Amino acid sequence: MTNPLTSPRLRRAAAHRLFWPAVILVGLMLVNLPSTPDYFSVGVRHGHLYGSLINILIFTAPQILVGLGLTLVIATSGIDLSVGAVVAIAGTAACWWVVRASDQNAASTALTAAAIGLAAGLACGAWNGFFVARMGVQPIVATLTLMVAGRGVAQLIGNGQIITVNSSSYALIGGWWGPLPSGILIAAAVVLLTITLTRRTALGMLIEAVGGNAEAARLAGVRATRIKMTVYIFCGLCAAMAGLLLTSNTSSADANNSGLWYELYGILAVVLGGTPLTGGRFHIGGTVLGALVIGTLNNTLFALGVPSQSNLVFEGAVVIVVCLLASPKFRVKVLNLRPRRSALPASTAGTEAS
Repeated sequence: MTNPLTSPRLRRAAAHRLFWPAVILVGLMLVNLPSTPDYFSVGVRHGHLYGSLINILIFTAPQILVGLGLTLVIATSGIDLSVGAVVAIAGTAACWWVVRASDQNAASTALTAAAIGLAAGLACGAWNGFFVARMGVQPIVATLTLMVAGRGVAQLIGNGQIITVNSSSYALIGGWWGPLPSGILIAAAVVLLTITLTRRTALGMLIEAVGGNAEAARLAGVRATRIKMTVYIFCGLCAAMAGLLLTSNTSSADANNSGLWYELYGILAVVLGGTPLTGGRFHIGGTVLGALVIGTLNNTLFALGVPSQSNLVFEGAVVIVVCLLASPKFRVKVLNLRPRRSALPASTAGTEAS
């Protein structure tokens, strides 16, 4: 009997970078069926879509945004450990302005608060980009500094307290636009825009060129410094949007916990999506899939009643499993999924034999 693991079709599918993350995602969803038979059901309640899948998308939208920014940074052989702190700074700054405004429910107040939050994210991204691209500081050192100091800046903005807002206008940012959650629409729009800019223009190729060899790219005429500055600013902007979604959805800003572990989740999403940490290549669709795996895992652990303090252990275990399944050496040695080599033509075979 033929071993199904060695079939050519499965070998070709398993070689695709998104195959095993997709398998894990489907498996996590199926685990919920015994306890939640209507897990895949999506309905309408009070004019809004609801269901387990909708909840996962709402929870994952900020992580998708953070992972999206990290994808382009990592593609240039960089890293940004400050995204969680930027999430806290942007969200706290926006909520601080809403509380300070005389008319909290005014649309202009919400727009100004969103602009302040986005400006804070842009400033943080420019700060990281300046030290990495202009000053030549190692990315892990430059962003680790903002990771620590940025959390303190957020606490200073909030005066060390949780800022609670009561603004219906600000709540729309992370609320509902018609039947759909606004977070899903914002994340989808940013993903589509990023794919368009990086795959329909030369920007993506330039980013990969800088990540592959920044000096060679510079000698070839690529403005490597400008490219690095751009991706760090974009990463800060994505983290700021995530901060606005989180604080708007909860109507509060907690500088201590807002965006906590988001740098971890973002990097894991990027790695699960097939983007190498060495740079030179990136896969935006893979990052989205990786973020969905993490969001579904958190939802599954909560549904199964796993204590919250054990979540990181299970998350680490799942990530290790996915990384092993994505490793060609592991697939060859354990699963015997060896890439199939095409047979040589008769003339070539005869030449090699001679």
